[in-house]
Amino acid sequence: MQPDLALTIFTVVILIFSIIIHEVAHGYAALMLGDPTAKLAKRLTLNPLRHIDAFGSIILPALLVFTHSPVLFGWAKPVPYNPYNLKSQRWGESIVSIAGVATNILIAILFAGIARLAYAHGAAAFGDLAASAVLVNLFLGLFNLIPVPPLDGYGFLRGLLPLKSAMAFRDFETRLRQGGIFTLVVFFLVFMYFLAAPFQALVFWIFNLLIGG
Repeated sequence: MQPDLALTIFTVVILIFSIIIHEVAHGYAALMLGDPTAKLAKRLTLNPLRHIDAFGSIILPALLVFTHSPVLFGWAKPVPYNPYNLKSQRWGESIVSIAGVATNILIAILFAGIARLAYAHGAAAFGDLAASAVLVNLFLGLFNLIPVPPLDGYGFLRGLLPLKSAMAFRDFETRLRQGGIFTLVVFFLVFMYFLAAPFQALVFWIFNLLIGG
């Protein structure tokens, strides 16, 4: 197998599992805050069969990677949780929302350390694999921070707002969700047209800081 093809396939695999880990992190955050919904639904597992959404977890990530898209993204089946079970009704939803993003950022930092060690010891091929994991998780984490439903940034922001404003945000999210995949596609197209270039520049700036490029 050619090195470039191997790296591309590895990137697809890492993207899929990073998406899954992102969702599992939401479930564990909810569990730590007192809500066992995800655990009872048997979603606190890295078994991909319990999380994969055919389009969002496989087809879209593969298309983005193989077409060298300026943005890497995807989604798994949302891990369920009941906000009314959370011990902290004031901050609980924000904590659950940000857990996936925080996990992706931590993974990026971990693999950045591995990449630095690999490059320092002349293992460039291994370093490239680790660097790919850094890039994937930076894209996932930072993209999900955008405060637009159904992304985590919106849930995080909503959880910080006073009750009246938070309810208005939830109503707005409910209306957008009624558009289903169409709403997400429209947002993605608008993002690609207007924001992809500066977003990619930000991601690579942070990537170079972490890797030491």
